[in-house]
Amino acid sequence: MCVDPFLQEALEKNQTCLKKQREAVKYRLKKLAARQSEITKKSSELRERIIRKYQEIQTVLEEDLRITLSHLKVEERAAVTALDGLMEKSCALIQDIEQDLARLTLALDQISTEPDTMSFFSNPEQEDAEMVDRVMDLLNQSDPSNVSLDEAKADQILSLSNNMLLLICSQTPLMKKLLKSYSSEVHLDSETAHPKLIVSPHGDSVGYTDTWQQLPDLPGRFDTTLNVISLQGFSFGRHYWELDVTGKTYWELGVTYPSIPRKGPSEDCWLGRGLESWCVEFFDGEYTAWHGGVPHQLPFTKCFCRIGVLCSFPAGLVTFLEADKMTPLFSFCAGVFSECLHLALCPGHDHDGKNAKPIVICNASPPTSECSDQQHFPGDSEVTS
Repeated sequence: MCVDPFLQEALEKNQTCLKKQREAVKYRLKKLAARQSEITKKSSELRERIIRKYQEIQTVLEEDLRITLSHLKVEERAAVTALDGLMEKSCALIQDIEQDLARLTLALDQISTEPDTMSFFSNPEQEDAEMVDRVMDLLNQSDPSNVSLDEAKADQILSLSNNMLLLICSQTPLMKKLLKSYSSEVHLDSETAHPKLIVSPHGDSVGYTDTWQQLPDLPGRFDTTLNVISLQGFSFGRHYWELDVTGKTYWELGVTYPSIPRKGPSEDCWLGRGLESWCVEFFDGEYTAWHGGVPHQLPFTKCFCRIGVLCSFPAGLVTFLEADKMTPLFSFCAGVFSECLHLALCPGHDHDGKNAKPIVICNASPPTSECSDQQHFPGDSEVTS
């Protein structure tokens, strides 16, 4: 059988090319595995270093507490010892007085039958004066107010310890200061909002209205789900937002690709129900994290007032937190994001008249005219770092 030399050459070139591509992918896989191992090692080392720092802080505080309490104990012991001495002197004087009283009582009982008894008391006035002097000296020396702790030092210790507490509080939670540095300005795009949502003029809040507004049926507008997304999209870096949900009984918030379905009754239009979005939902006192239609019930019952949302492109991470104390609620390890991400909010319906308050973006500022004059449609995002 005669083989076409041109075909054979083409197949061999194709084979060589595929082998090169295979080697390139294998090399990249090796690099990825090495990077994974490196990140795991660095993360472990970082955890150990942080733990050591916290332990060092704890050791310093415990040692300072030990020394402070030791000084206070010495001062207390000195004051108690001084008072013990004065109390002993008082008891001894009382005993002397009791003995004199006993002698006098005995003398008074015998005076009627033995008149010479008073000869034992040659100078009672002098003895009375001496006892009065002893009592007065003791009373002058044993004034309780003369023995006290160093109140000025105690006040200073309390003041210094309070300043230390304020300093520590100003630095904690550490994650709050760190995540605040990732804050990114966002404004809601009113052209994406469902007709029963009212977006504030500055794009920093959204609330529900029971009235269907007559708005243009734009391609990017949600027409079934009560959603609105941000004007800005983000494709790299780390970004953090805080949302005020005070007084609300129903809300959903998270991040989404601009490709999230927006029309019709499809469940994928709901935040977290499709693969395009990630969210946390609060409804009837229960928290649920959603992605890809998979619910994750969260073990929280408190109505949090402020929710933090962090998305990290280098880590492929979406994290939700209670923002005041930085308590983690849920984290999605999303891998590599395939599109830019937008903040997405759903303030929910009126929920029996109990859910009227809007969701407020805490770190939003008035948008520039450049932003407010732009029209955005699905996939047409303003991508920022």
